[in-house]
Amino acid sequence: MASVASPVIFKEFCPLYYLLNAIPTKVQKGFRSIVVYLTALDTNGDYIAVGSSIGMLYLYCRQLNQMKKYNFEGKCESITFVKLLSCFDDLVAVGTASGRVAVFQLVSSLPGRNKQLRRFDVAGIHKSSITALAWSPNGMKLFSGDDKGKIVYSALDLDQGICNSSLVLEEPSSIVQLDYNQKVLLVSTLQRTILFYTEEKSVKQVGTQPRK
Repeated sequence: MASVASPVIFKEFCPLYYLLNAIPTKVQKGFRSIVVYLTALDTNGDYIAVGSSIGMLYLYCRQLNQMKKYNFEGKCESITFVKLLSCFDDLVAVGTASGRVAVFQLVSSLPGRNKQLRRFDVAGIHKSSITALAWSPNGMKLFSGDDKGKIVYSALDLDQGICNSSLVLEEPSSIVQLDYNQKVLLVSTLQRTILFYTEEKSVKQVGTQPRK
């Protein structure tokens, strides 16, 4: 006899005031007061990462109950995507509205871990808004997609402080989701979903009908 499924119970949680209160609602730029909008979010067991409309990344450490801030030099532009990764070191990738992508290697108090904040930049391949980011589990590969359909692969050597990037795929419509595992990159666009095999550099479409 088929078992009866237990009812789904929805639970409302309180707003994270301790987090929201650490992020300013307005900032002063010269004589102007600019409203700060929260534009991107990612979480894991250690951190809560929040991107903003002023180009500032707010990173809340859950263990230490501390908020830290990271930004791009130069023009203040909206952060459109953030992606955290906990591997041997803690990493966060950030994408912006103009196509800039940066990786921050975070400082850790644990022995043998990174002791100095480092930043890696994906050099000027994207020219439009970043819409998706995906890490490999070991943090050595980062894939970034934009709203013009470009997908860039970045190889990171954290020990040497090197980031090499190249265009690996170009779709005719905006990238909406990326996920990577076992040398296969799952790519969803506004029109279709494909599997990109990174070793063979071959593409297999999921399904036959385009999205409407």
